[in-house]
Amino acid sequence: SASACSDDCRSRCAEATDSDGVAPGVPTVSIVGTSRLSATAITCASTASPSDCCSASNAATAPAESAAAALLEVRDLKTHFPRRGRTFGRAPDPVRAVDGVSFHVMPGETLGLVGESGCGKTTTGRTILRLIEPTSGSVRFDGRDVLALRGGDLRRLRRRMQIVFQDPFSSLNPRMTVGAIVREGLTIHRVAEGAEADRRVRQLLEEVGLRAEYATRYPHEFSGGQRQRVGIARALSVEPSFIVCDEPVSALDVSVQAQVINL
Repeated sequence: SASACSDDCRSRCAEATDSDGVAPGVPTVSIVGTSRLSATAITCASTASPSDCCSASNAATAPAESAAAALLEVRDLKTHFPRRGRTFGRAPDPVRAVDGVSFHVMPGETLGLVGESGCGKTTTGRTILRLIEPTSGSVRFDGRDVLALRGGDLRRLRRRMQIVFQDPFSSLNPRMTVGAIVREGLTIHRVAEGAEADRRVRQLLEEVGLRAEYATRYPHEFSGGQRQRVGIARALSVEPSFIVCDEPVSALDVSVQAQVINL
């Protein structure tokens, strides 16, 4: 329950919520791993027992007008994964990766989702973006039901919702140059074409601290920190309204983490 949250728990959540390393004014969900799952602005259920989870729901306590004005509103989100095999003729219980998560993000706000490894932070972020289909619950973005969208409507919404993946090594296509990776979103969403797209790619690379001539290189030619910069440039390329930052610096060297956060 919310009353079980310690002062230390609240302070860690506040630190995560105040962090901002993507773009000024862009609402983000920053997913940060710590020893406990906690946030005064969210309800999180993890694979751990309820006594190990410190949670509270702002969806239940916030005024109705605040929820109505939210850019992103998540209610009772559940994502379960079935297990294979049977034990004594009985199917095993599913893995409850996400089990009853509720929160909302206001325009210009950064929300930190804090929890131990394996508690469902990444699954929550990916489910919000429909990279993983939920078991139940609702996700509304700018008043639209994200889970009800299909085809072209969903593709158009994806331009406004982007993600910076946790692993800078597996999230980039090794067969594509860095320029092609950043340019792909511009082409798919018809943001820019031709010379304008090339100019935009060079501009984005420079904004994240990379040289424009790096556009012709492949991911394996870069360090972990440089690859994560490419991932950030890709997320920013389509000028989204909302970004999920999935532990964008957890796999990086300590000396590189500050550089990426400062972006």
